[in-house]
Amino acid sequence: MSAEIAIMNRSAVALAADSAVTINRKENVKIYNTVNKLFTLSKYHPVGIMVYGSADLMGVPWESIIKIYRNNLLEKSFSTLEEYAQDFMNYLDKDNKLFPEEIQDNYFKSAILNYFSIIKRDIDKKVKDITDQKGTISTISIENITKDTIREHFMMWEKAERLSHLPKSFPNKIIVKFDKFINESISKVFQKLPVFSKSTEDLKAICGNLFFKDKFPQSLAGIVIAGFGDEETFPALSSFKIEAVINNRLKYKFQKDESFRINFEYRAAVIPFAQRQNVYTFVEGIDPNCKQIIFSYIEELLKNYPSNIIENIMFNSMVEKKTMLDKMNNVSKEIFQDFMDNINKYIKTANINPILNAVEFLPKDELSSMAEALVSLTSFKQKISMDSETVGGPIDVAVISKGDGFVWIKRKHYFKPELNPHYLSKYFYTKAEEIEDETKIKSKK
Repeated sequence: MSAEIAIMNRSAVALAADSAVTINRKENVKIYNTVNKLFTLSKYHPVGIMVYGSADLMGVPWESIIKIYRNNLLEKSFSTLEEYAQDFMNYLDKDNKLFPEEIQDNYFKSAILNYFSIIKRDIDKKVKDITDQKGTISTISIENITKDTIREHFMMWEKAERLSHLPKSFPNKIIVKFDKFINESISKVFQKLPVFSKSTEDLKAICGNLFFKDKFPQSLAGIVIAGFGDEETFPALSSFKIEAVINNRLKYKFQKDESFRINFEYRAAVIPFAQRQNVYTFVEGIDPNCKQIIFSYIEELLKNYPSNIIENIMFNSMVEKKTMLDKMNNVSKEIFQDFMDNINKYIKTANINPILNAVEFLPKDELSSMAEALVSLTSFKQKISMDSETVGGPIDVAVISKGDGFVWIKRKHYFKPELNPHYLSKYFYTKAEEIEDETKIKSKK
């Protein structure tokens, strides 16, 4: 897990990220506090990138992916931040040598087996519930449970929105390519369960949709790209979630609700990523889980209250009783909506707005200090609780502004910079300079 944050106003965007990564291997869990999650996306232009969630994409570390892309980008620039972000996505969403076909195929096959196992567990649970209740179950019931459960999963994927950047032919190509493996997996996972032809078709359709529809697992990677395009005066931020590259196409989605653009109307923003709860608590003045519990309790209370009253009142007819119950239910809904609106209005007026009003005028150094402090808050909370310390280690902090570009405020190295001057000298070594040097060497010869 991670704790990362972007704090923006009209002059700059501050980015901060912790260094912890959690490695799960069967029953063993190991946490390292040495991982880099914050990088420059371009050496020459004011754009940065943060990663969270998975430390790699299909076995390739994000740090390697970003630096290889950066070497390909060189001095190329774009008019807007969104174009930088889309160019990075396009770099991954093509026939990329970073992800060999064998790796892609193995990943997809593993995903098929995992998802079929989920369906199988659902079937087994329903069968067990009936046998526990009745002591036995008929063959017909098992057939119906198997058919209905597979159909439920099929309908869930069918109803999901498709990812617009993928062609409509994508699922069919997947099904055709992996048809033999899908059939073998059905036999392997479901074994003696009655999976008939219609259910087999549903399972194949699910396989086609696994990397085509807008449904993502929890264990995925998040990408945050922030900074300025050539024609932008104020900073912008684009956020994406990414799962994998399958059949040379990237499954990803633009996170509209986590993306932001500073303008003359919206002049400041505090945007947390990954583990966000403590930042929301700080900004809103109330723990989001606590707020949800309060709302749920009040909603349930007001939902049941009318029927409890009506049951204890005598009415001349059932029609009159139903009419009164409907009126009271509508009043209860209005009261609950009014309650939520007033609480949210108070949170915004008393907590959110004062913080954003201050952020709007913060200088660059204070932006970076605030970003670091909010990441530290999550780390400190875990340190003094019984939770696993999945946020920790040195905090990398950078500020990106239009005039100064990407400026490191705090940055960890796995080496001593003073012992590696060649690293710093090569950092801004352009392709043009490399060609010029080669020409000089040849001319001397």
